[in-house]
Amino acid sequence: MVNPKIVISLLFIFSIANSSQAQNNNLKESSFPKTIAIDGQVLQKNLELITTNDLYKVKAITSILKKADKLVVDGKTYSVMDKKQVPPSGDKHDYMSTGPYWWPDPSKPDGLPYIRKDGQRNPTYYDITDSQEIDKVEDGVLTLALAYYFTKENKYADFASKLLKVWFLDAATKQNPHLNFGQGIPGLNTGRGTGIIETRDLFRVCDAAILIQNTQNWNVKDHEELKKWFSEYLTWMLESPIGKDEADSNNNHGTFYSEQVIAFALFTNRLDVASSEIEIFKNRMESQLKPDGSQPFELSRTKSWNYVNMNLYGYFLIAKLAENNNISLWNQQITEGKNMKNALDWIVPYLKNEKKWEYEQIQKMGYEETIKILKLAAKKYSNPEYENLAKRIDLKVYNSDIIQLTN
Repeated sequence: MVNPKIVISLLFIFSIANSSQAQNNNLKESSFPKTIAIDGQVLQKNLELITTNDLYKVKAITSILKKADKLVVDGKTYSVMDKKQVPPSGDKHDYMSTGPYWWPDPSKPDGLPYIRKDGQRNPTYYDITDSQEIDKVEDGVLTLALAYYFTKENKYADFASKLLKVWFLDAATKQNPHLNFGQGIPGLNTGRGTGIIETRDLFRVCDAAILIQNTQNWNVKDHEELKKWFSEYLTWMLESPIGKDEADSNNNHGTFYSEQVIAFALFTNRLDVASSEIEIFKNRMESQLKPDGSQPFELSRTKSWNYVNMNLYGYFLIAKLAENNNISLWNQQITEGKNMKNALDWIVPYLKNEKKWEYEQIQKMGYEETIKILKLAAKKYSNPEYENLAKRIDLKVYNSDIIQLTN
């Protein structure tokens, strides 16, 4: 049960924020925010539910505010300059990581070249901090932007803008807009297309920036500079040898390549690029699915459950993004059975314990992406049973703050 004092305090904040919103922000409550992946109408609806004392939503925003306040108080920012290593280019502004599933070859004195052990993460992957810190930027700016949206307190937007500027804009600390040195393999190469999977959640940065637009420390110039960074990164993805290599991937890497191209193209107003990639994605889905909805490329992995759900979440995320271009993928089907609803229905018997997962899974199954998919499917396919199933699978995950407020 939510503490009544917290409810009263929050409702007071919201009432003050709503009365002064026109003065502090150009975003009017009567029009939902034009985010690209998060549904702006869902945000607006949840804002209304909070101000009418919906306890589940109040509990979620309480959690968001607690996290946002900690971020502000801690004051920690992140940069590619934080890593100890220097990329092969000699420029620490370049993002760098190693292949997570690659290990020293025990048969070689120096361990080189590394060998692959699918699903077994080498702990030395974390020695290079760029991948961990970009995740913290993505999580942090979205948490802060949501806290700002629901309260209109400038402290949240101010710190979100600081995180964005340090990672993307400030000359001394910014990342160069490419991933030439992502997921390199010692003894084999200094970077691969597969590294691009590490920026698959950058759409959260785009949506966060949209939510804090025209605040005191994130003005039009700042926003345009961020769009320029993403446009340059998108061009690198489309034109570089490493980007083209990832574009040819036939599994979840191909899916999340398309997701990023579409998201960044939408954010930077390159709508023709977004439309073209949506068409490419349709063919990806055709090649990745069997008529029964199964995903053979993901089922062959040692963490098959994780990858099936991860890839399916990529499908649903792309379908959400495609709506920005007035394209519906929810029932897109090229040949019989090959559509995202059928892919979801293929895993449902396993979620209901009607079938036992017989594919290799070397770690405990997780359900966060599954629950996001089910909640969205309930709306898009007008079937509340999907949402009921999400609640039964893991109520704690279902009630988590981000899922409650953005889905």
